[in-house]
Amino acid sequence: MGARHAFVYIRGEFDLPLRRLRGALDEARNAGLVGERIFGTAFSCDIVVHRGAGAYVCGEESSLINSLEGRKGYPRNKPPFPAIKGLYGAPTVVNNVETLASVPWIVAKGGAAYAAIGNQSNPGWRLFGISGHVNKPGVYERPTGYSMKKIIFDDAGGMLGGKPLKAVIPGGSSTPVLTAAEIDRITLDAPSLQQAGSMLGSGGIIVIAEGTCMVRVLHVLTRFYSHESCGQCAPCREGTPWMNSIVERIVAGRGEPADLENLQRIPEGILGNTLCALGDAAAMPVLSFVKKFRPEFEYFVAHGRSLHDGRLEV
Repeated sequence: MGARHAFVYIRGEFDLPLRRLRGALDEARNAGLVGERIFGTAFSCDIVVHRGAGAYVCGEESSLINSLEGRKGYPRNKPPFPAIKGLYGAPTVVNNVETLASVPWIVAKGGAAYAAIGNQSNPGWRLFGISGHVNKPGVYERPTGYSMKKIIFDDAGGMLGGKPLKAVIPGGSSTPVLTAAEIDRITLDAPSLQQAGSMLGSGGIIVIAEGTCMVRVLHVLTRFYSHESCGQCAPCREGTPWMNSIVERIVAGRGEPADLENLQRIPEGILGNTLCALGDAAAMPVLSFVKKFRPEFEYFVAHGRSLHDGRLEV
């Protein structure tokens, strides 16, 4: 590309990865891999590790650029796209670090070798971060097309406490939830998950065991997205706290029958109507949770408590 300046943007809470990354950069600079006239050539490129202030929305490329410039982490209108006018007005390419990590392998082995890995319509390797009710949570590097059941029950050691599987959020908290019955034939690639009505997303697999209250799980998600909305777009600014307040009221035992209809109507009004994808990320879990686990929401509204316990939540 001929880029002379590169920036690695890392979320502020990630202290240990930040220190490791800065240490690795110092080693690279001392080895002559970064900086002026690399290996005595005419090419120079410096790398800066920038610590963000903890805003989830800065995962969106134009918000990230604004943050790097010292501005509020607000998404920008597009066009112009960052590749035309990005950081400090210069053409800028923004990639996920996971994407760039594949480049050395491709350079060494060739594009055809990489394209032969995994699902041929969505080839390559992915990092899958498995959390939730499994015995061995962690980050697993696997080829696309890998069995979801295999990564949960073999690689991640199966269900914690031997409980049955209830649900899986397959690609990070924003992706539509899947029931245990739906994952039988699912593979970890974009086409398979799209066919199942969800997405591969970030590869963050959240495993949920039987006995878990899905209303309370959704409350955790709506509270997060309400807090992380930057407030620039009205549908997201108004919609995310509205959805959270409804779920919060249900969890507190004060739900009303109309709440479930509103939990379908509000996210439908957010989807596709915001500058960045955070609005969609907040809306999709609400729609999928209420659709897939509606009886649990109806029970909570009717009885003022979870289907999974006998006490009133306050």
